[in-house]
Parts: sequence; structure tokens; C-alpha cells
Amino acid sequence: MIQGIGASAGIAIGRSFVLPNWEWELPEQKIDVADFAREFERVYEGIRTSKSEIEQIKDELRDVVGSEETHIFDAHIAILDDPVFMNEIQGIIQRQYKAAEVAVKEAIDHFVTMFDLLDDEYMKERALDIKDVGNRLLKHLLGAPEITLPSDTQPFILIAKELSPSQLAHINPQHVLGIVTLAGSTTSHSAIMARALGVPLVVGVETKLLEPIQTGQTIIIDGNDGSVFIDPVQEVIDAYTELHDHQAEAKKRLHGIAGHRPVTPDGKRLELAANISSFKELEIALSSGAHGVGLFRTEFLYMDRNRFPKEEEQFEVYRSVAERLAGEPLVIRTLDVGGDKQLDYFELPEEDNPFLGYRAIRISLDRKDLFKTQLRAILRASHYGKVKLMYPLISSVDEVRAANAVLNEAMLELEEAGISYDKGMKIGIMIEVPAAVMIADLLAEEVDFFSIGTNDLVQFTLAVDRMNEEISHLYEPYHPALIRMLRMTVEAAKRAGISVGVCGELAGDLRALPIWLSLDVDELSMSSHSILQVKQRLLSTSQEESREVFQQLHSCRTSSEILELLTAFMERVDKKTANG
Repeated sequence: MIQGIGASAGIAIGRSFVLPNWEWELPEQKIDVADFAREFERVYEGIRTSKSEIEQIKDELRDVVGSEETHIFDAHIAILDDPVFMNEIQGIIQRQYKAAEVAVKEAIDHFVTMFDLLDDEYMKERALDIKDVGNRLLKHLLGAPEITLPSDTQPFILIAKELSPSQLAHINPQHVLGIVTLAGSTTSHSAIMARALGVPLVVGVETKLLEPIQTGQTIIIDGNDGSVFIDPVQEVIDAYTELHDHQAEAKKRLHGIAGHRPVTPDGKRLELAANISSFKELEIALSSGAHGVGLFRTEFLYMDRNRFPKEEEQFEVYRSVAERLAGEPLVIRTLDVGGDKQLDYFELPEEDNPFLGYRAIRISLDRKDLFKTQLRAILRASHYGKVKLMYPLISSVDEVRAANAVLNEAMLELEEAGISYDKGMKIGIMIEVPAAVMIADLLAEEVDFFSIGTNDLVQFTLAVDRMNEEISHLYEPYHPALIRMLRMTVEAAKRAGISVGVCGELAGDLRALPIWLSLDVDELSMSSHSILQVKQRLLSTSQEESREVFQQLHSCRTSSEILELLTAFMERVDKKTANG
């Protein structure tokens, strides 16, 4: 057994298939000056073909994994469009008289080496994106076939040095039981896609291997804890087969509770909604028993194009979702770009700290023309369902009032045009910066509801970028400071008589459920794959017992003490449930 890093949960047992590494035979002869134009045109044509292929991959994947994950490929298109990348290739052709494919290979190697030398795990992961794009371009310049996976054999466990998003896009989950990569991390684009596809993945095993894995060996991988067994003994195979079957049966049982009301044994109803970014994700959420949508990430309507979406385009999407929900609530968050979410056609300024800079509501209030277009579309859609509007990254009362002023202008314009909308539409804000927590009582007087965005709230409170491998261990959502902030926020909302929900990752974390029950939160909104698990736990967890354990949390001084208490509580609930 070797220990890697679990990057996508699940157990897989099967024979290995080792994916060959990219290997190219490149021409050695120099070219003439007269050939420069021809070589440039070959590169341009290769780029055009590569971009077309990437767009096709995005379209094919969107219905499978949703819009959010397919935006990984926007980064690939951005590399092909980057003038620095093109200038490097042209410079090699002109200075060294080398053919297009040689110049591309050298440019790839140059940028990959440069990124690998950076002391930044995120940038090192982007080196794989450059390799992926470069290999696609080389394939076209050389006329080489793409490396394909076997499809006429028994399902297998894929072994690769590293796996690019493009390669992963062609994987059929019916043929690939699981994946092991020698390199990689949990934050890589490939890991994100593997989780979206539901394929178990273990990464980072290269330094643990005494000898290479060969095609045809029996492999067991556990994507939860990162274990990899190579040619295990029968007892280990039997144990993991039983565990795999148990997990599959548990997953099957979960689907049986999709229609159950989300109510605790002592009568507390806690609505379980979904976070979505596309209509396709809505269907998955509803099949999982979601009660409406607690967060519609509208920025993905803006990303999948080369211009801002018009009012009519947005309205059609919002209306479709509202009508499909048939009276269930739909919370639409206004445009939240900036930070790690960029628009190719909207040039944002270079910033030292983009997560603390020009983003979200700050852009909307600066570009009121864009903001009003979106608000008009949301207002019009409110006529067709129970639509609620939510502003992101609010840190002051002034921002709420300024946003509402634009909203009032949009309302007046619609009234003058005789266009219907819900005049009683609820207006809310996300609580995701510490300033909003500290003035939650003041903000509660301005809006109809709060939604706590725990992901950013944790990062801003602890000054920790969770994507930074060097400090990711400091990202502690159960830090005592966070527990206090959650309590302050919810209590302020309750005193003002407004509803409060949670839409960050903690909403789908089973360990946090007693916190939400104790605080009397009204709604949890989460990824669709978490809804059934949370509902199952909710059906067997009482609010009264949750309040008892929550009181104990306030005497804890560390995250580990809090987690220990919550884990022990979960075990008691499970034991009680098992005993009937």
C-alpha cells in the first residue's frame, strides 16, 4: 500500500491501464527566412483548430458537469489568445530558424519551467494547463492522433504521470473506475473535473512508488484517504469490495429519502436548497430533493461568451428556472466577478490583492448600466415565480442603499413600460466579510434576508487563501472566531425578524448541522450532491440536543476541540439511529 492524496472521493477496484506520456518526433532541420510566413500561418491555423476543439469539449461537457467546471477550458483558450505565448513562438522561429512545431515545443518548455520554479502551488498547477494547450497545438502541427483510452475492454483504473483536463474530458465514467496520477494536487483543474464526474481520484504518489505501476496489475484506490493498493492480497480485496458495496448501497438508500420533508425528530423544519449555475444543475438538484435554489450564481451567464449578456437573454434564463421551480424559492445573486473569476471581454485592472479589490457589488455599483440591465431581467423574471434578489460582498449600509437606488430606478422603468414584476420581491445580502458581521444589526434593518457565505467569511476572517498549499492548513472553518461570528449574524437577523440562510461549503458539512439547528437557521443551500446526506442526518438529529452541544462549543478554545465535540455528537446520533 502506498499513501497518496485523496482528491475525489470513492473506492475503485480493477485492473490498471497506464496512459502513455506525450512523445513527439520533431524535425531537426533549420528553415529559410522565406519560410517564416508559412510557419506563422501554420501556428495560426493550429491555434484556430485548437480553440474550436476546446469550445466543442466545453459544449459536450456542460450538460454532464455543469457550467462552472467547464470554465476550466476558458483558461486554455486564454493561453492560446495570449500575445506573450504567441510572441515567444514567433521569436523562436525568427531567431533560431526553427519549424513551427519545434518553436511551440520550446515555448511550452520555457513557460512550464518558469511556472514550476515559482513558489506557488496554484501557479505550478497552471503549468499543466500550458502543457495541455501546447500538446493540443503540437498534435495539429504534427498531424498526430490523440492518445485515446481503451473502450472495448473491461472497466479499468487509469494510471498517468499527470492528467490534463482535455484528457479527462474524454473519459467515460462507465469505462474508467478510478484514476491515479503520479503528480497533481487536490486544487488542480483535473481534480475539480474528476469530482464533478464522480470518478475516484488519488494524486501525488510518485515519490512513494518503489517501481512503476504496469498495465494489467490489480489496483485498489480509496479517493477518500488517498490509499492505493498494488496487487493486494485477497483479504484486502474482499475488505474493500465489501466497503465499496456498502457505500453503493448507502447511496442507493439515500435516494429513497429525496421526497421526505426536511424536519428534525422534534419538529424543526430546515429548508435544504441548492447552489446552481445552470439549468442542468437545477434538474440534478430537484432530483436530490432540493427545496428551491438558495444561490443562483449568475456570473456564469457572463463567462460563456465574448460580450455581456443582454437583458432579454438573462430574463429568459431566470424565467425558465423560476417556472421550473413552480413556486419554490429562487435566490438570484447579482454579478460576482473579479478575484478568481474573470471575463475575457471585460478588462479588470491588475491588482496586488484582487480578492480584496475591484469585484462583485463594487463593480456593479461602478458600472450601473450593466447592473441595471441585470436587475431589470431579474425583476421581470419575478413575475413568473418566487424570486428573491441577493447582493454579494456587502460591507456597509451605504452599499445596500446604493444598490437599492439602482433597483428602484429599474422598477420605475418597468412600470413606465407597463412590464409586470413582483413588487414584493425580497431583497437580501450575502454576509461574507467580517465588517458585515460586525454591523449585522444595522444591515438587518435594510434587507429582507441574510445568506452567510462561509467560504469567503472564513478566508477573510482568518486571512487565509485556502487555494494556497503553504497555508491551506490554517483554513479552519470551525475556528472559535467563526463560531462567534455565525452566532452574532444569526442573532442579529432573528432580532430584526428577517430570515437567515447559509450558502457556503459549511452548509453541506454534516458536522456543522447541530450549529445550524441550535441557531435556528431557516435554510441551508449547498451543492446538489450533499443534499441527500444532509437530509438523512437532519431526519435523525434533534434541535434540543443540538442546542446542548452548541453551548459546549463556546467553552472550546481551539478548532480541534470544537471538531472533537461535533464528531462525538455525530457518532452518538448515528449509534442512536442504528439502535432504532
